[in-house]
Amino acid sequence: MSSSSTLTPASMDSLTVWDDMDRAMGQLFIMGFDGTEVTPQIQSLIEKHHLGTILLTAKNLKSAEQTTKLVLDLQTIAHKAGHPVPLAIGLDQENGGVNSLFDESYIRQFPSAMGVAATGSTEMAYEIAKATGRELSAVGINWIMGPGLDVLTNVKNQPLGVRSMGDDPEEVSKFGVAFMKGYKDAGLATCGKHFPSYGNLEFLGSSLDVPIITDSLEQLSLSALVPFRDAISHGVDGMMVGGCAMSSAGVNVMHACLSDQVVDSLLRVDLGFDGVVMSECLEMEALSQNIGVGGGTIMAVNAGCDLVLCCRLFSVQEEAIKYLKLGFQDGAITADRICQSLKRMLRLKATCTNWEKALNPAGISSLSTLRPEHTALSAEAYNASITVVRDKDRLLPLTNVLDPDEEVLLLTPLVKPLPASALSKGGTGGSVMSPGSSTPWGKSVSLMSGENVFRELGRSIARKRQGRVLHTSYTAHGIRPSHENLINRASAIIVVTADANRNLYQNGFTKHAAMICKSQSLRGGEHHEKPMLVVSVSSPYDFALDTSISTYLCTYDFTETALQTLVEVLFGDLSPTGALPGSISHSRKTHHAKQHWLAESFDEDRDAKALDDLLQIMEQEGPVNQRSELFGCSSKTFLLHNSGIEESHYVVRNSSTRSLLGFCCTYFFKSTATAVIGAILVDPDRRKLSIGHSLHSRAIRNLLQRGGIKRFQLGSRLPGVFLGIPTNKTMERKRLRRWFASMGWNTALCRPVCSMILRDLSRWSAPEKIVRSMQHAEVEFELVHGRHHAESILEHVKTSSRQGVMETYQLALADQTSCGVIRAKRLKDGTLVGTVVLCSPDASWAEAIPPLKDTNEITWAISSPVISPSVGEYSTMLQGLILLGIRQVKKQQADAVLLDCVDGDGHFDSLSAIGFSVLHSFEEVSCDVESMSVPG
Repeated sequence: MSSSSTLTPASMDSLTVWDDMDRAMGQLFIMGFDGTEVTPQIQSLIEKHHLGTILLTAKNLKSAEQTTKLVLDLQTIAHKAGHPVPLAIGLDQENGGVNSLFDESYIRQFPSAMGVAATGSTEMAYEIAKATGRELSAVGINWIMGPGLDVLTNVKNQPLGVRSMGDDPEEVSKFGVAFMKGYKDAGLATCGKHFPSYGNLEFLGSSLDVPIITDSLEQLSLSALVPFRDAISHGVDGMMVGGCAMSSAGVNVMHACLSDQVVDSLLRVDLGFDGVVMSECLEMEALSQNIGVGGGTIMAVNAGCDLVLCCRLFSVQEEAIKYLKLGFQDGAITADRICQSLKRMLRLKATCTNWEKALNPAGISSLSTLRPEHTALSAEAYNASITVVRDKDRLLPLTNVLDPDEEVLLLTPLVKPLPASALSKGGTGGSVMSPGSSTPWGKSVSLMSGENVFRELGRSIARKRQGRVLHTSYTAHGIRPSHENLINRASAIIVVTADANRNLYQNGFTKHAAMICKSQSLRGGEHHEKPMLVVSVSSPYDFALDTSISTYLCTYDFTETALQTLVEVLFGDLSPTGALPGSISHSRKTHHAKQHWLAESFDEDRDAKALDDLLQIMEQEGPVNQRSELFGCSSKTFLLHNSGIEESHYVVRNSSTRSLLGFCCTYFFKSTATAVIGAILVDPDRRKLSIGHSLHSRAIRNLLQRGGIKRFQLGSRLPGVFLGIPTNKTMERKRLRRWFASMGWNTALCRPVCSMILRDLSRWSAPEKIVRSMQHAEVEFELVHGRHHAESILEHVKTSSRQGVMETYQLALADQTSCGVIRAKRLKDGTLVGTVVLCSPDASWAEAIPPLKDTNEITWAISSPVISPSVGEYSTMLQGLILLGIRQVKKQQADAVLLDCVDGDGHFDSLSAIGFSVLHSFEEVSCDVESMSVPG
């Protein structure tokens, strides 16, 4: 079959022009080009290859007027070439720092996605999206690459930052739908991104390493997929599927956009999306090197993508077109498949363009008319976005603490100018220009270096206070003598940070500056803390939960508009109303009236029986058909009596009836210097009375007074009752996350963990595939008992920094009649490379693992696998240790095997393959000791 064959499916619309296969296949590509004018290459793609969609970026656009002309030229070429429908012209215009089109005169600047979420107003989001859409439509753009629907479930080292609307799925969904409706009402087609979410990626380092999503499909469904599901139900036109890898239970793909499991099964079937699906750019280095552009094109189309994106290189674009045609000729891609994508693309174009509209853009005259309204909306949005997170020392406005003749020191990091900034446009001799700027900007604005991005901020502060402002930058070299001299000289300090979570030198510099300010003294030795404010101009997560920074503000971007609004806040001309978006907004220390209960130390003789009664009440609280985490618990469960673990427990009790209203258990694990809250229990009839707050406050206060702590943790594997915040019930999980966030824990930074169980051991047999793989493993497995094996095993266990692991091995080695350790040694040199603990229900410490006390079945535990970092195949080693453990337990006539704590790190598949299922799931939350403060 040649590439000139015709489309013949009966479902195809009767337009003979689409009988030309080459013309039909041209609609399956979206491509970009370099330059601010039509190039011979893009003209050839439109005329010769019938390219149907073009993606413009900042490198193509200099001004609104130039953009209008460029888009019109492209549409005119397509029209003259006989295209039946206009080109779809796509653009990223997310606002904040991510705008492809910048024009100081005609295109208004609005806050970033997270900045808009900080306003708390979906009506504002709608109006901003509509305004952005009307401006883009005026210059001829008809398809916006938005809204971004990523839920920032892991705030550390995530490049999306303020491009996401936050970490709360419902909030992201609500604002995402509002953005989408605004764009559509402005006449644009929409494209949700980046499916299935770029909000929790793991990065391995090299540019050839693909970012990985390790969340399971179940986890994605409960969180990351919520905004995509809602956008689909509200009629989003397109969806961009990312090029990231996915590795978790139920899914294992190298590139999401090339996988039919992701595109066809998850997006189309499970979520019911029948709009246009666009792939990640096939020029992405990892993708092109791993698979190749030609193979990637065929895989993307067969996976269910309707548009294949090739951003820039003409040779790559020609290769993609060539391979699509070869795929059709060879039967790898069917006519029906091409017909499906063509119909979807034509349907999208019908919503946003026609030849009358495409060849007659409204242009500058329309933008001039819109300018007053949009300028007012921009000011209103930034005014409502700027957030004062804390001002404990009442430093705002600065006139509270500064006399007119005193100096202010402004300390700013080196950052690149934002694309959505006059600073990134134009240039002077020797300056490096942004990719999209080939000629000087219309106004005489010099290109700023990284050091000078914030120069205008300093000037604005000086103009406001009619006094002198000292301004210097800082780098990864930290506090220099010159910085220290300036801090000593100034009367107040303003430190600016930009993504300090990713640029850790900023965090260190800010903490050091704060320490210097706190150590200042007046003449005569009287202590006087020098006023210091910290302003995050990007991610609000920099110091959101660090209360050692007493005054903290967020702008969510550092465009000129945002920084000018910041100056108005600093000097009292504007009262900010923004609030931190998502769950971190609940982490702010609100001081509502609370009842302060006396939290007493737990007395085993006095309180054990009352605690047993409370546990029984709480166990019966859950659904009848769902096993409670407290099943099998007694007061003995929480009392470890272990020399390596310091424990302090607290109760709120009714002194008259001696009943317990609440209980909190805490532990300090000496081996890892980890302070743990293992459980906070409150009588169901006494909730919302601040009992939990009083217990938590007493626990944290006492732990902080103890000293020697490196890390705090919510959830404990010893005792193994609550490994973290329970996640089995969605609404309860949300409630608990909000509550702990209000206590100062950053619940956005959590690790999924679970317990798993294998039942009906008498009928279980080892999977043949796993048995065969173990036969080829160059290791020897053996079961050992007793303290005489302790030295080598405990030395090996030191490679694990996880709380409770060392103590578990010490307990197991001390109880040789009821416990054992399975160890794996490398055959060639006898090196110990893996271990796991076996524990029977008769073990002296079995009380700390409640499922072992189930009277209906005999259950053993397999606990605390530790595998050497030198082992390449972690999953294979894990399976081997677990497999031998099961065989040993089966010999003891047990009914079930429990895995008491499994890290949610992508190894669920290997354990599910053996036969295990999840018993309880949790989110373990941890933080550095510096970020935990004594509760108020």
